[in-house]
Amino acid sequence: MTDATLRGARPNLVRDALEHGDSLPGTAGFAGEIDGQLVRDVLGRVPLFVDGAADTAHASPAWAFEPTALEDPVLFPPGAVAPVGDPLPDAESHWALPNPTPESDHDAALEALTEAIETATASVRRTDRDIAVAFSGGVDSALVAELLDAPLYVVGFPDSHDVEAARTAADAMGRELTVVDLEPADLERAVPAVARATGRTNAMDVQIALPLYLVGERVAADGFDALAVGQGADELFGGYEKVVRLDHRVEAETVRGAVREGIRSLSDQLPRDVLTVEATGLEPVAPFLHDAVVEAALRLPDELLADADERKRGFRRVAARYLPDEVASRDKKAVQYGSLVARELDRLARQAGYKRRMDDHVDKYVESLLADAETRTGSD
Repeated sequence: MTDATLRGARPNLVRDALEHGDSLPGTAGFAGEIDGQLVRDVLGRVPLFVDGAADTAHASPAWAFEPTALEDPVLFPPGAVAPVGDPLPDAESHWALPNPTPESDHDAALEALTEAIETATASVRRTDRDIAVAFSGGVDSALVAELLDAPLYVVGFPDSHDVEAARTAADAMGRELTVVDLEPADLERAVPAVARATGRTNAMDVQIALPLYLVGERVAADGFDALAVGQGADELFGGYEKVVRLDHRVEAETVRGAVREGIRSLSDQLPRDVLTVEATGLEPVAPFLHDAVVEAALRLPDELLADADERKRGFRRVAARYLPDEVASRDKKAVQYGSLVARELDRLARQAGYKRRMDDHVDKYVESLLADAETRTGSD
C-alpha cells in the first residue's frame, strides 16, 4: 500500500533508495512527497507536476499528480529530489540511469531477461485487480497478454492495420478478442477529454493518447479495474528504426547510445499515457517498465539489441518462448497510424476548415474542440 502523498511504492522503500542512491530499487516507478521532499523515479513512470505559478499571489498547491490541479503545471524532472515548495530549477538529480557492463554471455542475458519479465508480470498478477490488455497484435502486447492471461481488446477504425493484426495474432494464440470499432464522432468526443487530462493539445500527443482513451473507456465499461499495456519495450530493447539508422532524430553515434536516449525519453511520454488511462477510471499497468526488466534490458549485449536485420532481437528471443513465431517476429505500426486515428483526425481537421497549408492545422483543430467543450461546460 502506498501513502496518500506517495504513489507507486512504500515510503520505507523510497527512503532506502534515497539513502543508498539506488536508481532501480524494485518498483514500477514512484513519485510524490516524502519527508518534506518531492521525488520522482529515474524513468518518470509516475507523473508529478509542480506549479510554475506557485510564487505568485494566486493561491495554488505546490505540486500535484495531475496537471489540472495546478495553475501552471510543470513536469518534475525524473530522478530528482527537491524540498516541497522550492522553485523547480533547484531540483537536483538524485538518481541516474545505470550504465552497467553488458553481459557477454548471450544465453545468460536472455535467461536474466526472461526471469525479470516473469518477476514483473507475477507482481501484477498478485493484485486483486481485474485486468484487460490493450492488444494491437504486436509482440509487446501479445507477450503481456500471454503472461497475464487477461482479456484482449483492440481499438481502431474498421479497415485499420491494428484491428486486422490483432485478429490474426489472437487467432494464432488461440485467444478471444474484443474489437472496439471507431467512427469519426468518437474522436470528436474524446479529444477534449484527452487534452484536459494530459494538459497537451499538440497533434502527436493527442493522436497517440486517443486510442488508449477509447479502448480504456470500453474496458472500464465492461467492469475491469486496470488496463495492461506493452509500453517500454520499444525504448528498452531497440524497437525504433531510428536507433539503427542513427539519423537526425538521435544524438547518439551507436545503437546502444540511441537506445539509452529512448529510455530517457520515457519520462516525458509516460505522463501522457498514464493520465490518459487514468482519465477512463482505470489503473495503467506496464509490466515491461518494472525495475527488474529495466535492469535486465540495460545489461543486454549489443548483438541482442537491434541492427538492420532485426530490431528488439533479445526481447523477441524471449517472447518466442511463449508466443507463436509469427507473433514473436512481427513488427507493427505506431498506434496512431495502425489504428488510423491520425488519418481520421487529420481528415476531421480539414473538414472543419483547418487546411494542411496552415501551420499545425491539427493542433489548431484540437484546441478548437477543447475550447468548444469548455464553453459548453461553462454554460451548463
